[in-house]
Amino acid sequence: MRINRVFEALSHPVRRQILALLKAGPMSAGELAEHFDLTKPTLSAHFNKLREAELVAVERRGTSLIYHLNMSILEEALGDLLSTRDQAP
Repeated sequence: MRINRVFEALSHPVRRQILALLKAGPMSAGELAEHFDLTKPTLSAHFNKLREAELVAVERRGTSLIYHLNMSILEEALGDLLSTRDQAP
């Protein structure tokens, strides 16, 4: 279920910080990495979790990966959460 993947991805503070950085606009993996004291494999795992949840989109520009925030997935997950709450007994 997509909503579960979204909230699982949002459960880690590093991933939330990545999303906050991407609110300003697309950034390369290298630019994002400058904001964290994490190993490349650890940061890559966080990027993958965000991609699996479709919270970020990625495009390749030459040798760089450029990450974009996908706000529509966040909005959809919040809408799903609120509609689920309305259905509760």
